[in-house]
Amino acid sequence: MYPWALSDEIRMKRWQLWLGIGISVGLTGLALRGLRLDQVWSAVQGAAFGWLVPGIAVYFLAVWARAWRWHYLLRPLKQVPTTAAFPIVCIGYMGNNLYPARAGEILRSYVLRRKQGVPMSGSLATILVERSFDGLVMLGFIVFNLPELARATSDAGLVGSIRSVAVLGAVVFLAAVSVFGLFARFPAQAASLVSRLPLPTRFRPRAAGLVSRFLDGLASLRSPRQVLMVLLTSTVIWLLETAKYWFVMQAFPFKVSFFALMLMNGIVNLATTLPSAPGYLGTFDAPGIAVLAAYLVPKPLATAYTLVLHAALWLPITLLGAYYLARESVGWSAVRAELAQEAAG
Repeated sequence: MYPWALSDEIRMKRWQLWLGIGISVGLTGLALRGLRLDQVWSAVQGAAFGWLVPGIAVYFLAVWARAWRWHYLLRPLKQVPTTAAFPIVCIGYMGNNLYPARAGEILRSYVLRRKQGVPMSGSLATILVERSFDGLVMLGFIVFNLPELARATSDAGLVGSIRSVAVLGAVVFLAAVSVFGLFARFPAQAASLVSRLPLPTRFRPRAAGLVSRFLDGLASLRSPRQVLMVLLTSTVIWLLETAKYWFVMQAFPFKVSFFALMLMNGIVNLATTLPSAPGYLGTFDAPGIAVLAAYLVPKPLATAYTLVLHAALWLPITLLGAYYLARESVGWSAVRAELAQEAAG
């Protein structure tokens, strides 16, 4: 991020925040339309909350797997042990849950820079790789389980709409992974391509430095074996998260298959890429309730389950991330200063 762009960034973040709040309010209203909240509350009160304990445990196992994947992606930049990456990943999750526009990714990159000396532009490249592979796996979950959804609901329009969105999203994420892979395989050509962009002369040295560090962050994708490793790890991560959905379901008096929960996981996480209020309010809940309703789960029960699941996904990692962040004494002014310093350097 260039210093002269910081004020523009702040204005953009504010615009994204208000857009996200509008989308969250609209989707929340859509999800709650026609519901009797007393029935939802009654379903929440009747839940067997003991099932949340193994669900939260398996979720933190998935977070540990994320930390291992990030350690693997960071190896060309620096050997960062998984034990050191785990607290930073938790801080990133906390930031995404509390701040708009996935600001936790910037926060995660900054803390890594501060503790391990890894350039922010390089670590941000690894985070983009993570998100691209996550998107591919989520879309794979959706496409793989669409036949079951078609059997569960007679709404062919719903299935067709989900399929169309999934195919479009798959093209986008696959294109991103392909571009990253090509940039990693041919870094000199990628740098040369960027150098031809019509930038003002005084900005070109800074841009070249940022591009060089960004390409260093893609080095883990330079062989098919490494790409396969990241893809397999991403699949394991999301299967573990789906296992949390399954454990939380045991707390409620309904049953759908594990494959249905894979579909729900894919759809809600695809929806959370939309702008939203902090914590993915509405963008997580509305599609989750809709998927369960397609499997004929009563809407009050589907709403209670989705809200409890959302809270179980949000609260523990946010508290742990806040604890780790408090130990670092990090402020956003320091993050912006670091971004400006790296761009200037």
